[in-house]
Amino acid sequence: MFSSIYTWFADLTPIMQALMASLFTWSVTALGAAMVFFFKTINRIVLDSMLGFAAGVMIAASFWSLLSPAIAMTESAGGIPWLPAVTGFLAGGAFLWIVDKILPHLHLGSPDSEKEGIKTSWQRSILLVMAITLHNIPEGLAVGVAFGALAAGIPEASLAGAMALALGIGLQNFPEGAAVSIPLRREGMSRFKSFMYGQSSGLVEPVAAVLGALLVVSMRPLLPYALSFAAGAMIYVVIEELIPEAQLDRKTDVATIGAMLGFAVMMFLDVALG
Repeated sequence: MFSSIYTWFADLTPIMQALMASLFTWSVTALGAAMVFFFKTINRIVLDSMLGFAAGVMIAASFWSLLSPAIAMTESAGGIPWLPAVTGFLAGGAFLWIVDKILPHLHLGSPDSEKEGIKTSWQRSILLVMAITLHNIPEGLAVGVAFGALAAGIPEASLAGAMALALGIGLQNFPEGAAVSIPLRREGMSRFKSFMYGQSSGLVEPVAAVLGALLVVSMRPLLPYALSFAAGAMIYVVIEELIPEAQLDRKTDVATIGAMLGFAVMMFLDVALG
């Protein structure tokens, strides 16, 4: 069964592959958000471990699935290996920094007085969703760029590697979906409405994935920069948001262990499957 699914997926165009893969990552976000139908609260230790796991996955994916291939592609093309990686990485971080300053959002567990972005009258629930949506922009972009690389015919790009990246990002999307819907339920919102808000935070991923794939397919020389850009954006999210949120409780070792496990899982997926 798996081989038939793999064959069917391989016959799709890279753009469609990016779309299907990102729809999978969104569906896992929705699955995580569906936990609100079973739980009204989420234990802080569980939340911290899940956020740590998500951070570990994103750190590992940034190197194994994005930066390392970008460096290898540049080197095989006879370019300066570090230039696209460093340039794209810093550009990705700068992009997320700008979005972070503009997009109104509120981190989990933060009081209303700590709203970020431009001033707005949006409800607290919308601001919480925007915070997770911010995480998902680089994730969708990473998936799209990985599949777009296949169309460019880059030897370092493989379908298995791109699928491993999508699988890893999908795994860490599960806790992100739950981290939105369950707190909203605890604040008095209905289960269904909490679920809808939670799953909607992942809708940006298919959009970002398709845009990333189209960019790479149309402008192949930008591929190493695009891969590094996605890596920089993801690392910015990890350092700016995921790790601080996971370390709010005194039991910081739980989040650290979660991050170690997340990194190991993503490293295994990329090396074993890619």
